[in-house]
Amino acid sequence: MLCPPLSPQLLKALTPEENTQCRRGLYFQDGKRRVDYILTYQIKKTSSSRSRRHTTRLTDNAFTRTLRRGRAPPLPKHDPEAGSPAHNMDHHDDDKCLRREEFESNLLEMGLELERDEETKTSGVGFVKIHAPWNVLCREAEFMKMKMPTKKVYEVKQSRGVMEKINTFICKLTDPLHPNVEENRIHNLLYEEWASYSVFYKYQPIGLIRKYFGEKIGLYFAWLGIYTQMLIPASLVGVFVFLYGCVTVDDDIPSMEICDPRRNITMCPLCDRVCSYWNLSTACGTARASHLFDNPATVFFSIFMALWAAFFMEHWKRRQMRLNYEWDLTGFEEEEDHPRAEYEFRVMQKSLKKDHRSQKPEKEKLTCKDRFPAYMTNIIMMLLMIGVTFAIVFGVILYRISTKAALAMSSNPMTRSNVRLTVKTTAAIINLVVILILDEVYAAVARWLTVLEVPKTDKSFEERLIFKTFILKFVNAFTPIIYIAFFRGRLGGRPGSYLYVFESYRMEECAHGGCLMELCIQLSITMLGKQLIQNNLFEIGIPKLKKLIRYIKSKRASFQQQEYEKKLQRYETDYFLEPFAGLSPEYMEMIIQFGFVTLFVASFPLAPLFALLNNIIEIRLDAKKFVAELRRPDAARAKDIGIWYNILRGVAKVAVIVNAFVISFTSDFIPRLVYQYMYSPDGSMHGFVNHTLSYFNVSHFQNGTAPLEPLYLGILVDICRYKDYREPPWSPTPYDISKQFWAVLAARLAFVIVFQNVVMLMSDVVDWIIPDIPKDISVQIHKEKILMMDLFMKEEQGKTQRADGVSSIGCKESLTRSRSISHTPYRNY
Repeated sequence: MLCPPLSPQLLKALTPEENTQCRRGLYFQDGKRRVDYILTYQIKKTSSSRSRRHTTRLTDNAFTRTLRRGRAPPLPKHDPEAGSPAHNMDHHDDDKCLRREEFESNLLEMGLELERDEETKTSGVGFVKIHAPWNVLCREAEFMKMKMPTKKVYEVKQSRGVMEKINTFICKLTDPLHPNVEENRIHNLLYEEWASYSVFYKYQPIGLIRKYFGEKIGLYFAWLGIYTQMLIPASLVGVFVFLYGCVTVDDDIPSMEICDPRRNITMCPLCDRVCSYWNLSTACGTARASHLFDNPATVFFSIFMALWAAFFMEHWKRRQMRLNYEWDLTGFEEEEDHPRAEYEFRVMQKSLKKDHRSQKPEKEKLTCKDRFPAYMTNIIMMLLMIGVTFAIVFGVILYRISTKAALAMSSNPMTRSNVRLTVKTTAAIINLVVILILDEVYAAVARWLTVLEVPKTDKSFEERLIFKTFILKFVNAFTPIIYIAFFRGRLGGRPGSYLYVFESYRMEECAHGGCLMELCIQLSITMLGKQLIQNNLFEIGIPKLKKLIRYIKSKRASFQQQEYEKKLQRYETDYFLEPFAGLSPEYMEMIIQFGFVTLFVASFPLAPLFALLNNIIEIRLDAKKFVAELRRPDAARAKDIGIWYNILRGVAKVAVIVNAFVISFTSDFIPRLVYQYMYSPDGSMHGFVNHTLSYFNVSHFQNGTAPLEPLYLGILVDICRYKDYREPPWSPTPYDISKQFWAVLAARLAFVIVFQNVVMLMSDVVDWIIPDIPKDISVQIHKEKILMMDLFMKEEQGKTQRADGVSSIGCKESLTRSRSISHTPYRNY
């Protein structure tokens, strides 16, 4: 792939010899025809060809005419692939050579001009330079239905006074972003005004990106820019919610009751035997930290983020429609892709297995029956990979349980006091490392499963691959978070009747402030770790590491390497750049980030802020990668972002349900409302903590589970407390679920239903109110249709008038002939 050329200013600054060499890297040998594309292939060098350099120019001569007639011509004498009788190529290389010649002949028949360069300084690699003449470009533009202006119909009104000065100032600011430049300056302009971290505050030059990389990549960066732009209001509201929690933490009555040392509430042990009783006031820090993310503003923020997602989707649809109009894609229709080679090979195998005596020729194709083994393999492997994820989560659960018990036995009082924080943080880091490793494994598995299905077209292959990869990576990233949010602390049982794993490990419990704080820790570490390590560090470090490895393998000194690179042509230097691997990895990391921002945002209001900071860097990082570190990809036309839009809509819909359950079941928002309006004697939150704690008689511990030290602060403990809604031991039904539990459960379910339906309805209203097509664009499209109809009508009228004129002239001639014939005397023979 050819990377962009050097700027004219740089060419002028070079010496004549260097200027000629650079131009030869960008032009044909004649210095006039521009290199538009580069093809590379492997060749075998002979000893006699290493010392000399020459170029085979494929022009319209006898050699190419022979190619066009379909006969394999004799190779030129100086062609290194021909070799000598002592260096004859094997059958495989000969077949590759013939295939390449056939391919080149097809290019020539299309009107392209080729120039081969096999004697390069890059050992074992040959290059074919391609130039597309203007007539070929015009022909292909007609095939692609590209529009050109037919008539000037717009008038620009000149503003005066202050508005004129403001417009002039704005034009000067945005002038570097929308210049009318030729292609040999676009690369330098993109590098300076787009792929630089110093211009992070500027808008992206989407027009230039599209002009240089094509519509498909242009749409990706346009979408990424809109997404980053929409994160600004979400970040501001998230910071406001967090600050609201910070300001009101001292006024939160439940936190004040927990932190009050005068309340001597003795809690039941957190583990068997080695853990002792503890005072509720020691959980003061956790309770105050939980209030930062679990407060009334959290509900408002969840509703806001659901509507934000709807606004984002609508805003992108409008922006996409505007780009389609500006890039002449409104009438663009994707042509049906040709079948993939693998698909045709499987069809050929199927047809060969059929009975040749069949009299009814049918067009063969792969059916569901043919793909059934592949489908079964897909289902089994997908379930197996999801099972692996669950197994790893279960392993981390065992790590937390065992580590908590081990640290509780430590003789260091500081270690014992920070057991929960240590276990939470280290477990979250282990989860992050596992997620990063499994992401790479799942990507390879998804590709393998997609290959097994043998999709018919490249588009179908890409969509199936994206869907499988997204499912596996989504489950991998969010399974630990889902466990903490919805299952942790609800499967452990109660004192005297705990649930054990492997008969020795007691299931985990949430801290007294709830699992929301632990959910916040897990979510923040996973999100920030993926962004810092996977999205940024890997994207920066891996290309640098590969480049370092190439330098080490070259076995050249630093100075020799620089001198070697100076002698290379431009396309030879570009050959060592990383090949373009597609946009799927770029989209995937942003979609997973979108899930972090929307799915569990009720537990981490600062997620949009960290996503915004990451994307500001991500845009410039991707820009630098595309401009300077990757081979220039093929320009591809596209009207939209494809299957990614449907995935975004699905994540946005699921986010409403997930946030409803997080607020209802993970946070204490609903229990507080139920207590305040049903059980509080004065309508306040005083007494809420005592209301949520149940009583347990320590004599009812299971055998071997009671604490080794029955005393706490020198006092024999008879009754301890635990967080649950159960009957006290002195009631007729001890330890049974109380009526308060059912009241809270009913309120939680009612909140989920109401929240989900109200937010979904509001999202649908937003979708209905905001039109998909901007009004000015619809007006412009309507005007263009009228202009085209007027143009066609005028052409039809002109044709009709010319036809009438021709017919009237024909009538006059026929009338004159008839009269002359009537006066002609008859001749008798």
